[in-house]
Amino acid sequence: IAFAEAFHGRTSGTVAVTDNPAIQSPFNQGHEVTFLPLNNLEAVEQELRKGDVAAVMIEGIQGVAGIYTPDIAFLQGVRELCSRYQTPLILDEIQSGYGRTGDFFAHQAAGIRPDIITMAKGMGNGFPIGGVLISPLFEAKKGMLGTTFGGNHLACVAAIAVLDVIKEESLMENAKQLGYYLTKKLSAMEGISEVRGRGLMLGISFKPQFSDIRNELLFRHHIFTGGAKKNVMRLLPPLSLGKAEADRFLAALHEACNSVTKTS
Repeated sequence: IAFAEAFHGRTSGTVAVTDNPAIQSPFNQGHEVTFLPLNNLEAVEQELRKGDVAAVMIEGIQGVAGIYTPDIAFLQGVRELCSRYQTPLILDEIQSGYGRTGDFFAHQAAGIRPDIITMAKGMGNGFPIGGVLISPLFEAKKGMLGTTFGGNHLACVAAIAVLDVIKEESLMENAKQLGYYLTKKLSAMEGISEVRGRGLMLGISFKPQFSDIRNELLFRHHIFTGGAKKNVMRLLPPLSLGKAEADRFLAALHEACNSVTKTS
């Protein structure tokens, strides 16, 4: 089981649970995956009741889809259902983990414990490294896992340094505070219809044409942002973002929105 608009990756298994047929091959499409609506607990139970589900996989916050947060009650319900039907719960925290939301992992806001957690991206602060946390319920067997580049010493040193900086500079608290500040300011800005997400993982829905606003930010103000669909800005700045930098972004965005509105 995966969820509508999910993005989990581009390798064989993860692309199969990614809700985007455009990047799948016939081989990937051969995997049996059921995509369910996010936050629909009844649909999850209907599938689990069949007794043929290998795992439930969900993002801590859906990133590529446009920053959609699973309801806390939904995550808690999915955890309970997975336990009841003895089905592993996999939390994809590759984009939403490592302090980005103000919690180390986004799912921690729901107070649940998944069976498997995947992580990468912020784990190495740009250095290529990923990891997986696996519950003791899955008994390890010698020779079960093997990887050419796994356990690279330089990558592990970088990952340890990232953890040190997150702790020493209180970056999770910074993400929480600046996320609240940005959400409050953005929600009051004309031309913005909705602000989603938590911490420094925000999705901003615009009323005007987003591509024009993004181009204004990029070419006039030299601020690069992510996008989703035709009207959503994905904002995932460094966890070390300062208030002065946040204010510069807000001022530039306000100017860009005004400029686009005047010319449209």
